[in-house]
Amino acid sequence: MKRYAGFKLLIVDDHEHNLYALRTLVQRHMDVEVLEASSGRQALAIALDTPGIDLIILDVQMPEMDGFQTARMLKIRKKTRDIPIIFLTAAFKAEEFQQKGYEVGAADYLLKPIDDNQLINKISTYFRLIEKERAMNRVLEEKVAERTAELSAARQRLENIITHMGEALLVLDPSGVIAEVNPAACRMLGYANDDLVGMSIGDVFEEEGDEAAGAFMGTWLEALIRTGALSAIEARFIARDGRRVHILFSRTAITAADGSITDIICIAKDMSGYVRADQAQNPAADTRRRTRTSPAGGSRS
Repeated sequence: MKRYAGFKLLIVDDHEHNLYALRTLVQRHMDVEVLEASSGRQALAIALDTPGIDLIILDVQMPEMDGFQTARMLKIRKKTRDIPIIFLTAAFKAEEFQQKGYEVGAADYLLKPIDDNQLINKISTYFRLIEKERAMNRVLEEKVAERTAELSAARQRLENIITHMGEALLVLDPSGVIAEVNPAACRMLGYANDDLVGMSIGDVFEEEGDEAAGAFMGTWLEALIRTGALSAIEARFIARDGRRVHILFSRTAITAADGSITDIICIAKDMSGYVRADQAQNPAADTRRRTRTSPAGGSRS
């Protein structure tokens, strides 16, 4: 039964009868496409112009450009460097020539006269190896595609969660500049996404009870470095129209391998519908807090 349909074999020999004999032998046992070249230059041109050549059988003794020179030229070109080359020769049988053949990139060096079955088995061996490599590559490509799809689905799911979560999410860089926000943050603060990104957190945030407001980013970082997270902080967002939005705030540090902070994740829950017990008993306390010093050191009304 013939095999290896779809494979391409290039045979190179300057004697027409050798090409005919080799082509006839191969086609008797295999369904491969056989290409022929009668010189090294012609072989090089065919290999460069024909995609998908799987194997080259190359005679050593040829005029103008011998097999060694042809192989060397094939191996320095990106398009042809990975095609296996089998040298087949009746003249250059000495060990030094065989060694030279391997040095210029041959996969095998066969001496004539060679048994027909041995040559067919040798060619079949290389085609089986190529088939196995292609099958492995297909499996690998399928696994990569599956993993890519899984990661894409997971990323999409996470994006959907962030987009539809009710709490405001702000991602800051270590200096307190807003790098990313979710739609809830934009709605809560009354800003468009592009307007919020690039602003300082101090432009939209007031922390209750923070008397040293001008240094609160430094205090944040010190606390975050020590604990990794600060949660359940009562604070206020300052909306675009000047409204103070009471929030329950948490901050989490994302660190690099060396322990340095790369990002600060801030999540804020709108507490406007809740009334604290101390505010219910002493409404004037909240009024006094509204006139405290802003995080940037200025007065906020």
